Amino acid sequence: MNKSRGRPRGNPPTRARVAEAARTLFLQRGYQGTTLRAVAAAAGVDQALVSYHFGSKQGLFGEVMRVHCAQSRALAEALPGDPAGLADRLLQAVVTLWDDAPATGEPAPDDQLLGLVREYLDREVLVRLAEFLGGPDATERATAAVTVIGGLIYTRYLNPLPAASGLSAADVRRILGPALRAALAPRHRPGRLRPPVHGGTGHPLSRDSRSLPVG
Repeated sequence: MNKSRGRPRGNPPTRARVAEAARTLFLQRGYQGTTLRAVAAAAGVDQALVSYHFGSKQGLFGEVMRVHCAQSRALAEALPGDPAGLADRLLQAVVTLWDDAPATGEPAPDDQLLGLVREYLDREVLVRLAEFLGGPDATERATAAVTVIGGLIYTRYLNPLPAASGLSAADVRRILGPALRAALAPRHRPGRLRPPVHGGTGHPLSRDSRSLPVG
C-alpha cells in the first residue's frame, strides 16, 4: 500500500509547541548551538514536522522573533544583483522583513534576546555578506554594513526610537543609504612604492645607467 503524502502527522498545537521549544533553546544555546533535531526532541515531535512548519533554522528563528517565516531569508536574497544597488536592497529587505511582522505588545527585549539577535546577524548576515563581497577586505566591509543594519533593527523595531520608527521605507533608504554604501565600498589600500634612486645631479637613475661602469 502506498504511503499517503502531505502534512506530517502531529497534535493540533504542534506549531506553537515547536516555536516555544525553539525559543527556549535559542536563548539557552544561542543561534549556532540550536539544531532542528534538538528543537524537535524538546517539542516531542519528528524533525520532519519541524521542517514542514518552518522550513529551516532561519524560519524557526524568524518565528521566535515574530517575523514571517517566508521572509526570514530576505537579507540573503537581497545580495544578488547590481552591486551599486546593494545598499538599497538590503535596507528594503530589513524594512520588508520587520515592518510586516505582527506586533507582539511585549516590552523591550532583554539582554539575552538581544544577544541572540547579535549572534544571528553575525552568523547569518555578516558571514553571507562577506562571502558575497569577496576580496581581502570583505569581512571588514561586511562588519561595517552589519553595524548599520543592526542599528536600524534595534532603533526601529527592538527598542524603537520615535524618529527611527516613524520613517517610511523611502526615508530609511534615503537617510541610511549613504552610510551603508560607504560601509560596503572597497577599501583602497595604497601600494608600497619604492623610492627612486638618485644620482649626484638629483635625477633618478635608470636601471641601465646604474649598471654602467664609472671612469
